[in-house]
Amino acid sequence: MQQLEESTGPLIESSQKYPYQTEEYLLQVNDIVEVNIKTTDERLNLVFSAANNDTQNQAMMGGNQGSGDAFFMNGYTLDDEGMVEIPLIGKVKFVGLTTEEAKKVVEKEVSKIINPGEFFIRVRLGGIRFSALGEFNQSGKYTILQNRVTILEAIAYAGDLSRVAKRDEVYLVRQYPDGSQIHKINLLDRELLGSEYYFLKPNDMIYAEPMKVREIGAGNNLVETLTLLTTSITAVALILTLIKN
Repeated sequence: MQQLEESTGPLIESSQKYPYQTEEYLLQVNDIVEVNIKTTDERLNLVFSAANNDTQNQAMMGGNQGSGDAFFMNGYTLDDEGMVEIPLIGKVKFVGLTTEEAKKVVEKEVSKIINPGEFFIRVRLGGIRFSALGEFNQSGKYTILQNRVTILEAIAYAGDLSRVAKRDEVYLVRQYPDGSQIHKINLLDRELLGSEYYFLKPNDMIYAEPMKVREIGAGNNLVETLTLLTTSITAVALILTLIKN
């Protein structure tokens, strides 16, 4: 039996570990949250679940929305004042709070009508919604049903970047309570793994710029490029002929 040749280098090479930089997301205006309230009283459960069921049915009847959007829409939208209106409780303010803080706010209000220990409350975001624009193979608006999504996962979800996209200059537009901010990201830099932009936040927008080859009109593949060159050469020859005449 032929022996394997001795390796001249390490079998596996690993980089250093990059600690995650994660921070709690603060709810903003127009965010949609899922608020589940379960009690020992079945009649109250019907009241609390009525709004969620109506919203879910409307989302499923929309036709243009997928199952991810239907789940995401199964909740309450923060209005212009950052408030949500919950049956039997009324309006409560969620803006600027984490989902855990929002849960405590709801618990405080529910405890006014139901004895402590006789109800269960869950408040969460229905996935991560983001937009992919520019040089993506499948640009559009997406919802990923996960609690955490990396920017690389989001790019893969949108069909990956096109061949002419700039990998070292991708723009991330992120919303903050006091406004939006643009961040330029280098996907080829390993330090991205340990940055605060590695994980997406709800309503992030990713924009991929084209390389210079796209700006001058080159195609995505060989056929498009050859067609472009042939057309350009023909146009130049025609111009030269007219000048000579």
